[in-house]
Amino acid sequence: MKDSGERLGGREETDLYAIIEAESGLRCRGNFFSIKNSMASKKKVIVGLGELLWDLLPAGRQLGGAPANFAYIATLLGDSGIPASRVGCDPFGEEALARLGQLGLNADFIQRDSAHPTGTVKVEVDDAGQPRFEISERVAWDFLEWTPAWQQLAEQADAVCFGSLAQRSSQSRSTIHSFLRAVRPVACRVFDVNLRQHFYDAEILRESMQVTSIVKLNREELPKVMGLLGLDHPDMQESARRLLATYDLQLVCITLGEGGSVLISRNDRSEHPGFKVKVADTVGAGDAFTAALVNRFLRGATLAEMNETANRVGAWVASQPGATPNVAPEKLKQRLSEIG
Repeated sequence: MKDSGERLGGREETDLYAIIEAESGLRCRGNFFSIKNSMASKKKVIVGLGELLWDLLPAGRQLGGAPANFAYIATLLGDSGIPASRVGCDPFGEEALARLGQLGLNADFIQRDSAHPTGTVKVEVDDAGQPRFEISERVAWDFLEWTPAWQQLAEQADAVCFGSLAQRSSQSRSTIHSFLRAVRPVACRVFDVNLRQHFYDAEILRESMQVTSIVKLNREELPKVMGLLGLDHPDMQESARRLLATYDLQLVCITLGEGGSVLISRNDRSEHPGFKVKVADTVGAGDAFTAALVNRFLRGATLAEMNETANRVGAWVASQPGATPNVAPEKLKQRLSEIG
């Protein structure tokens, strides 16, 4: 295994506490999870763009959708995580807005739709904690609108994370790409592939790859993506390098479930074996991983630092019920230090 010494993203010193040095031997710059008021000016604007919905779990419903999960963890990590989506003018929509407030998230960029219902997903979790999804169609987030408010948000964003699912409708797809075109060239654009049911095709994947800087996908998705893009898939590393070269990416992240993850940039590679935890369910663990990865990327971390932190945060979420575990930001340091 080769740990990268390359630094990507911004060069600003981190405002997080180094909770993992003693355990991992990795030396993280700065502090990990600072909550000092004096550091507030260093908060990044992190946008989760796409679907907002209710996960109808066996134990009850929970607010979900990758963008909201991602924004919540970004906020826990000390940045300003903002979900940008659309809900119906119905009880589920009202409850979603209230829940975002309870989570400490800014709901100003959640659009309201009087013609379409708030999205729902029936989630069944198997004995290993792995979810299976049945996603409702023609719901509010299929009709995202490009508005002056969203344009202003895009222009202020330091990072935006989007996926393939929210692009299943032509209207939302157009809006998402308008948003991506409006972000500053220096902003980080993360394509979290998330292949779900039949809601993707080669065109969605190709156009998304062309406008992003980081691509994240899992081991099962990689050969499907390569095939749809018309690229050979000799092995994981070579496929990642072909994506880097073909689409001028900065980073490819391949998650391996409980086996950790591999990060590959143009010049370096880092592997992490993951952390062994008692899994409550894996809903939202990948979104937490992505949020932590972006947090480190924006602060110029090495590939090894990004990998360590992302796996730790993802494992913590997997050890908790639901995608948005209830924890005070000042308690997060302790919770994460208990992982591994």
